[in-house]
Amino acid sequence: MSTSQQPDPRDRPARLTVGVVGAGRVGPALAASLRLAGHRPVAVSAVSDASRRRAALLLPDVPVVPPAEVLERADLVLLTVPDDTLPGLVTGLAETGAVRPGQLLAHTSGRYGAKVLDPALRAGALPLALHPAMTFTGTPVDVQRLAGCSFGVTAPDELRLAAEALVIEMGGEPEWIAEAARPLYHAALALGANHLVTLVAQSMELLRTAGVAAPDRMLGPLLGAALDNALRSGDAALTGPVARGDAGTVAAHIAELRAHAPQTVAGYLAMARATADRALAQGLLKPELAEDLLGVLADGAALPENGGDR
Repeated sequence: MSTSQQPDPRDRPARLTVGVVGAGRVGPALAASLRLAGHRPVAVSAVSDASRRRAALLLPDVPVVPPAEVLERADLVLLTVPDDTLPGLVTGLAETGAVRPGQLLAHTSGRYGAKVLDPALRAGALPLALHPAMTFTGTPVDVQRLAGCSFGVTAPDELRLAAEALVIEMGGEPEWIAEAARPLYHAALALGANHLVTLVAQSMELLRTAGVAAPDRMLGPLLGAALDNALRSGDAALTGPVARGDAGTVAAHIAELRAHAPQTVAGYLAMARATADRALAQGLLKPELAEDLLGVLADGAALPENGGDR
């Protein structure tokens, strides 16, 4: 058996110099991952103290410079700024002549495809949209989480293979998203991931109010199993009082939420109605039980937030 060691990726000649415009939680992690693949981060732009700390943590010894200088130094530039900032940033960089012909310009917005980079394309850049379907912390754990992470990839046809190769080098799994489908793709991810955080946080608050000392420990196994079942079985994994048609239990829930956490009632009602619709469509909720259940939900929605006169 051979005992020869595999070469360290850091010992390989760098293939691309990498720059990051916007040292939020995403950019430094992607650049650090590309460094592990043999590329060489050379510049990062960061404004706030928090972004400078992230850059120092994940990209030590990489100089912090203005955005235009990042583009001047790098073959591949990651534009990792908020969605609403991206179009103006691209236009500004193109108009000031910061974009170089042949330069790879990749943004990480889920909302936009490659078209938002058209001003840079006209200046000769090669546009890529590489959105990691992952939540980021701004710490080194993010680099590890990229292993097996799906990326929504959009690019001109002639750059598709290059875009997918970069994702693979970061340890990710490329998933092609058509330009016109990007907003729907992003909405789907936000619906699942962002709203999940809100639901879990509300659930933990209610458990604390009910006297549970460690709601995270109680919810962890339950939510882990629910998520696993949902990913495996979809709507067939639906359980609980709404799917069973237990109208009395749902009415009691609404009353308790109005008394102890009225700010959660609207979300509970909306999710209960959506769950009832899906359970009915799957044949899990019996039609004869659905009538009473939907009546309870309608009555709950008709009450004012403070519960009215009681």
